[in-house]
Amino acid sequence: MAIVTVSFGSGAVLSGFLASVGEASAVDPLVVVADNKPVGDSAVAGQAEEFGATYLPLGSNAGYGGAMNAAVAVLPPSVQWVLISNPDVVLGEGSIDALVRAGDADPVIGAVGPAILTAEGAVYPSARSVPSLRTGVGHALFANLWVENPWSRAYRRDADEAPKPRDAGWLSGACLLVRRTAFDSLGGFDPGFFMYFEDVDLGYRLGKAGFRNLYEPSAQVTHTGAHSTGAESGRMITAHHDSARRFLGKKYPGPLLWPVRLALTIGLRVRSIVVRRKLHH
Repeated sequence: MAIVTVSFGSGAVLSGFLASVGEASAVDPLVVVADNKPVGDSAVAGQAEEFGATYLPLGSNAGYGGAMNAAVAVLPPSVQWVLISNPDVVLGEGSIDALVRAGDADPVIGAVGPAILTAEGAVYPSARSVPSLRTGVGHALFANLWVENPWSRAYRRDADEAPKPRDAGWLSGACLLVRRTAFDSLGGFDPGFFMYFEDVDLGYRLGKAGFRNLYEPSAQVTHTGAHSTGAESGRMITAHHDSARRFLGKKYPGPLLWPVRLALTIGLRVRSIVVRRKLHH
């Protein structure tokens, strides 16, 4: 069992994540901290050392998926399960053990995701359907104008009942457990997704390869979001929409679907304008 996380100037939140590991598992997992922004005697290096984690400075910013791949690559072959997590996550008591138990129940489970809570305690929709062109265009056009639109609800897999274990198209990369052999068989994350949609793409490829993506809400973690910054919000919106277009372009290639991809591009641009205007008001 191992844990990998990626820092990009994440010193303010990393200690909280590393401190939560002890209560999350009865075993003592290996922990690797990949640093996409190493600067001199980085505070992140000291935090990793304090908690007995391996510090992995990267020569350049490889993006989230690329850095995760680098961290997984240094793990010994004996590691069967890898928890992939953002550094601004606090792991709940026994959460890792609950995820591993769920994954061990079926050899075709390739990934297991916990219930992810916001800082306010709300359940974030972290186990979603793989977006189609229909739901992708509908969500892009109406998510910020009509919150309860059917396309966004279908994509988010919104439900009124209490959270319960179920299969999903993909699981949030903010925190998920992956079977090492399944992850390696796919070559890990697609490094072409520098930011966003690398988890959607991973879940989609796991499903195509015959693996299950299982949502296990008995395991709970809190994603504080403390590391996101308003100053980066405009760039992040652009990156999100670029990655959305790239994913749907991969899923639906070919000249016959070019008009639909064009509609998606227009929808995403409209959404980008709406969101940016909200940010400036």
